[in-house]
This record gives sequence, structure tokens and C-alpha cells, in this order.
Amino acid sequence: MTNTTFVAIDIAKVKNDILVEFSDGKRRKLKIFNRMEDFIELDELLRAQSGPCVVGVEPTSNYHRPISYFLKNKGYDVRFVPSIGVARTREALHNSWDKNDPKDAQVILHMLKTGVTQIYHDPVINGFNDLQELSKTHYLISLRKTKTQHSLLTHYLPLYFPEVQKYMHASRAEWFFKMLHRYPTPSCITKFSEEEFIKDAWSVSGRKVAKEAFLKDLYATAGSSIGVPIDEDSQSMKNV
Repeated sequence: MTNTTFVAIDIAKVKNDILVEFSDGKRRKLKIFNRMEDFIELDELLRAQSGPCVVGVEPTSNYHRPISYFLKNKGYDVRFVPSIGVARTREALHNSWDKNDPKDAQVILHMLKTGVTQIYHDPVINGFNDLQELSKTHYLISLRKTKTQHSLLTHYLPLYFPEVQKYMHASRAEWFFKMLHRYPTPSCITKFSEEEFIKDAWSVSGRKVAKEAFLKDLYATAGSSIGVPIDEDSQSMKNV
């Protein structure tokens, strides 16, 4: 693209490294902080150029959102440069894994000029910000649930109640975790008689076919568990 100014921005939390290549081929390095006055100065510099201006941004967490929104709102052509693409291109260009912000700005500029970028759609300007934030929230909740489940299955149960894991047949078995919350160790089960345990656990074990047979089997399993013994009078684990 002739008569075009290219702007490569390596995003950071506090300040951004910027490499500008003007239409005459000259380059200028800048460092701007993530604050409005610096954004305005960058806008004034770019508006002083005669031709079109294309901006490449490598996203970093949500730090890229304010400057990208500002530039997009000002009418600039903002391009999305994926981090994995920057890393692979940096390795190819410099034959090195070495990473620093000025070098990344050069790589982003190279990708911008060769067209190896994506169109940046700003969530606020394009009207899907709420949906995106809900999606992120759902993802983080799901991730936390999965981490908790894996911690129980790979760390807690093998130590305290290894035999009980065979009863969990699906990751969504809510009844299993209710049972584990109520009876976290074998001693929490065997402190009851079999009849008392079946009565106490009847409403906790979910809608199971042959529930009585299942609870009898669980009681027998608890009685022969090799798990590390825990004081049955300790209630602290029930409140985790």
C-alpha cells in the first residue's frame, strides 16, 4: 500500500512500545503510557500524515482494549496481530527465542506490512461487549469448577478415600460431590451403622436405581478403605 503509515503497537500493562513507519519509509520509535493524554498525542501525530494509517495491535490480556477502542473510534484501520503469530514470526526472522518489546514491535510492523493480520472488531463499537463478558465469566466459572474437580480426584481422594472415585461416572454427577461433601472420609460413613447410614444418605445420593443396594455397597467400601484415617469428630472438612 503506497502512501500508507504503518503503526505497530506492542501492548503492555503500563506503557506501550510503538514503531511508526511513515509513507516515506522513515521510522520513529515511541513509548506511550496507557492514559488519555498520550493517546491524544499519538492521534495528533498520525493525523498529521497525508495518507491512510494502518495500526497493528498484539493483544495482551485486556490491556489492548482502551487504546484499540480509542483508535478505532477515531476512524483508524486497526488490525489484530495474534500473539502466536508474532512469536513464530520473531523466531523465523531473528532465528532466536529472545523476546523484548522493541523487537516485537518490529515483528508486528513486518506482519502488518505483509498483510498477515486479522481485522479487529471492537466489542463496544460492534455491540457485543456484554455477550463477550458473559462468555468470559462462564468460562472462568467452568474453569474453576474443573480445577476443583481435578484437585479432588487427583489429590484429595487418593489420600483419604481412594475407593470412592469408582462411583463417579460423569463430571456432572452432582450427587457424587454432595455425598463427598457430607461424607468426606470413610470414618464419616462408618461412624453410623449400616441402617443409620442408608437412612441418613437416602436424600443425598440422588435419583438412583436400586439405591439401597448402592448405599450398602458404599458402606462396605468405606469399611474396607485404605485411606489415611481422619478424626471422625472433626467437622472442618465439611465446611470447605
